[in-house]
Amino acid sequence: MSDQNLSPNQTDQLDLVYGLNDRPRPIIAFLAAFQHLLAIIVPIVTPGLLICLALGVSKEDTNMILSMSLVISGIATFLQCKKVGPFGAGLLIVQGTSFNFIGPIIGIGSAMVAAGTPVESVMAAIFGVVIAGSFIEMGVSRILPWVKMLITPLVTGIVVLLIGLTLIKEGLISMGGGYQAMSNNTFANADNLIMSCTVLGLIILLNRIRITWVKSSAILIALIVGYVLAGFMGHLDFSGLEDAPLVQIPTPMHFGLDFSWSLFIPMAFIYLVTSLEAIGDITATSKLSNQPVDGATWMERIKGGVLVNGANSFLAGIFNTFPSSVFAQNNGVIQLTGVASRYVGIWIATLLVILGLFPAVAGVIQAVPQAVLGGAVMVMFGAVAASGINILSGIHLDRRALLIIAISLALGLGVAQVPQILEHLPELFRNIFSSGVATGGIAALLLNIILPETKK
Repeated sequence: MSDQNLSPNQTDQLDLVYGLNDRPRPIIAFLAAFQHLLAIIVPIVTPGLLICLALGVSKEDTNMILSMSLVISGIATFLQCKKVGPFGAGLLIVQGTSFNFIGPIIGIGSAMVAAGTPVESVMAAIFGVVIAGSFIEMGVSRILPWVKMLITPLVTGIVVLLIGLTLIKEGLISMGGGYQAMSNNTFANADNLIMSCTVLGLIILLNRIRITWVKSSAILIALIVGYVLAGFMGHLDFSGLEDAPLVQIPTPMHFGLDFSWSLFIPMAFIYLVTSLEAIGDITATSKLSNQPVDGATWMERIKGGVLVNGANSFLAGIFNTFPSSVFAQNNGVIQLTGVASRYVGIWIATLLVILGLFPAVAGVIQAVPQAVLGGAVMVMFGAVAASGINILSGIHLDRRALLIIAISLALGLGVAQVPQILEHLPELFRNIFSSGVATGGIAALLLNIILPETKK
């Protein structure tokens, strides 16, 4: 982190096989794109699948949502790589459905369903909030220097850590078989634990193998093995394919549009943090591509990248899927392959759109038992928390910083574990603080402003 303010000629440049504007031959570009695809396809569809399973969305609608996750991710990836006007960073950047929003959407969406709101109306409210919140991120892209002064790495690290820690509960529920298993008394039975632990163990094992493509594809390989194991155990459910069309035609506002203030408050805060996360990811991609990591060109790339983050989340809400963000996974693939050509990104985008237009792809993914998925999401959610720790490790943790971390984590995790603490507050405050991420994040933001920083 300490050399992010240095220009490439001040640091060791990566020995690239294909630079940013090189055009590899089609077969090379396809193979490089396929390697990226192996690393990203599971994380792109997982948030949508977990949300749909938790809220009880029908298999047909789930299939459509997963298909649109792939299509929208493809469109965003194309914009990031191609750069169209102010939209995009002009780097090999992959964008996909963000894990950051899963907790509030499942938490508040489940409460709405439990209160008797039809699931279709809940989805309409969720997508209305996704659209409204996207304007926050698009606005942030225009005033980045001011926002960076307000939301410092300390605040960002705390929020990202809270996101990961509050998601661990959802990961464990998935490992046990999910909410449906809870309702039919099969939660955490032997079959579910065998499937989830097999996938989790395989991911750990594959990450220790010194073969590049195996490491980058560890989650996908483990899920395929889990998928086969589930088939032998008789737990694959292909009913989602029965009424699926041959081609998925994007249908805007399939559920209609509504709005929920209780969901908007935490989502708005997460949109802000996701914007700042994107700055770090885009900077890392720029550095790996031997491009500037400071100055006017770098700032233009940052603004364009964050703008696509917001614009594509707007598009996601219109076409019935969830907010997207810049993925960090592709940086590892660039470093391992030495291919930083943004034209490879256009191949990735094309493959994502093609896969998304064929519902059979989403149907096959949807057939996987949630316990199999749980073994993988525990790693993914843990990685989110680890990312927050990584951000915090890059700053000076003096007594002030440790105090802010302690109070923010205590309040955020406390509300997540004991929501009854808010029962007697006015409805407005219940809405604002009902999410542990929002509570901890607001505490971190206010304390960071109020407590004077110790002069070095």
